[in-house]
Amino acid sequence: MQNGKFITLEGIDGAGKSTHLAWLEDYLCSKGVKVVVTREPGGTAVGEQLRALLLDQRHTMHAETEALLMFAARREHLDKIILPAIQRGDWVVSDRFSDASFAYQGCGRGVAWEKLVLLEQWVQEDFYPDLTVYIDVPVMLGRERVNSVKAADRFESETDAFFDRVRTGYLERVRQFPQRMQILDGSLPLDEVRAALAGVMEHFWLNQALHEK
Repeated sequence: MQNGKFITLEGIDGAGKSTHLAWLEDYLCSKGVKVVVTREPGGTAVGEQLRALLLDQRHTMHAETEALLMFAARREHLDKIILPAIQRGDWVVSDRFSDASFAYQGCGRGVAWEKLVLLEQWVQEDFYPDLTVYIDVPVMLGRERVNSVKAADRFESETDAFFDRVRTGYLERVRQFPQRMQILDGSLPLDEVRAALAGVMEHFWLNQALHEK
């Protein structure tokens, strides 16, 4: 049995990940693939409890505490959801993974990049997504989208300067991993973003087919 693949969607709050996640699930199902859709932080019973803690505006915590909780949730996520699904041949699509920790806790909160690298190596070893799609939007646009649909959580309530730093962190990860990470302009009309995502997925699908021959 062929192992499954792991695809992640990344972006600041309001980038449109949830909208495109649903389309991506339908796309993969149309290819005859069994898909597991999940999210970070979360995805498991422990992870969802940690998510509630991390997003609750009533709580304040040290930036490194936040980073450690994110990676603790990720360890459970890998053990309970991601790795078992891939090993049985399913494809996993996740709303965020470790790139988000470098963007949010690293550049956003100021946790030393080197400490996050150590946590990433400890928790994931040499495991990375097969494909990461980073949906890039200006901070103001992301904020407008979030405010139009729901009350802001602990992260969404952060300042524009915070999200500018987060966006910088994501762009740095794209620079570091150009083969794995694809960037889309999320400020374009929905049909144009969707067309660009379809192009990325068709290219990825074709490459996987060629490798399996």
